[in-house]
Amino acid sequence: MLGAVLLVIFLFFVSQPILNNLQKEHKWLKAGLLNQMYWYHMFFGLVYWTYSQFNRSDSVMYFRSYEHYRNWFDAFEPGTLFIEWVNYPFAKWLGFNYDMMMFFSTWVGFWGFVYFYCFMKENLRFNPKFEGWDAITIFMFLPNMHFWTASLGKGAYIFAGLAFLTYGLSWPGKRIFHMVLGGFICYMIRPHILFAVLIGMGVGFILGREKVPMYQKYLAAAAGIVISILVYDKLLLYLGFDPNNVMQSFEEETELNAQRLQAAGSAVDMTSYSLPMKLFTFWFRPLFVDSPNALGLVVSLENALYIYMFSKIFKKSFIDYISIAPAMVKMSAVVFVSISISMTFVMSNLGIIIRQKSQIMYYMLFVIVAFMDWEKTNRIKKRAEIYNRIVERERREREEVAVGIVGSGE
Repeated sequence: MLGAVLLVIFLFFVSQPILNNLQKEHKWLKAGLLNQMYWYHMFFGLVYWTYSQFNRSDSVMYFRSYEHYRNWFDAFEPGTLFIEWVNYPFAKWLGFNYDMMMFFSTWVGFWGFVYFYCFMKENLRFNPKFEGWDAITIFMFLPNMHFWTASLGKGAYIFAGLAFLTYGLSWPGKRIFHMVLGGFICYMIRPHILFAVLIGMGVGFILGREKVPMYQKYLAAAAGIVISILVYDKLLLYLGFDPNNVMQSFEEETELNAQRLQAAGSAVDMTSYSLPMKLFTFWFRPLFVDSPNALGLVVSLENALYIYMFSKIFKKSFIDYISIAPAMVKMSAVVFVSISISMTFVMSNLGIIIRQKSQIMYYMLFVIVAFMDWEKTNRIKKRAEIYNRIVERERREREEVAVGIVGSGE
């Protein structure tokens, strides 16, 4: 464990130049807050490490995998093997033990929070508040989000990959490195999620309110079609579907996954649920009445917050907003909804649901706070218009009075 402690301290100092560069680019960024987030996330790395000592954890399998490969690139394939590929050089060549590899992965997950924080902040004009507290800061410290992104496994890496990719897409011309790195990680771990992000970005780019030349929109649409054609067969094979009989293989795979997840405990029979009920289960359960343990109670508190935040968009004005929303908002909405719908057909275990939804909940929260930001902007504009009308009316009244006085004097 001493090696892990020294690694955590070393990684803290390694992080400082990167955080300082981010602070130079974003003057509003508080490096002190991100350092607090670092230690907070490392605490959850310790929590997960303790949890893995008493419970079965895939992290042990990921760590020991290097013993089964003759060379590094034997594991270079999309999916679970990619995590084993990442683990190999650290465990085989640098001598990292299990504890060190766990906290190294925790560090990777930390960067997901950093870049999602930067993405949200730079795309909002105001700081949305929750009971007087900065909402974005609250989102960044939600315990469940940190727990499932603080261990050696796919959760930490896909979360960081999505953050890099999303941050890069918000300013593609300047952030090619972030887009390439994030896209690579997402593709190697879950290609279908990268596919959903690219589709969402295409929709957002074409329908967003930004003034983009029409030829660029057509190019984006054409690129999306070409990419879809190129990866269609590979994506279906990765997901376990038969490209020649998609519907039947989808139904068979869905039923098989449901049986596997139900057998794992904390089962929820979602096969008979309507789509709205499936989505509610995926987004907001467990709640207090069906929390299986102490962790479930913590998650229930977060889910209650999600329900509260989600209630903010049940307004007619939200429809008006989403129709004129910027590209990144529309992208986030498409990514969140499309991935949520796809996951509801294969998820039937609360433990798996809790883990999987942590990868995409920030997209929903961003859409909501962006809408709140737009509402506040409109309120300020309306107050300014009212104030300007009052000032203009008073000016005219003064002019009329002045004209009357001059007229009576003549």
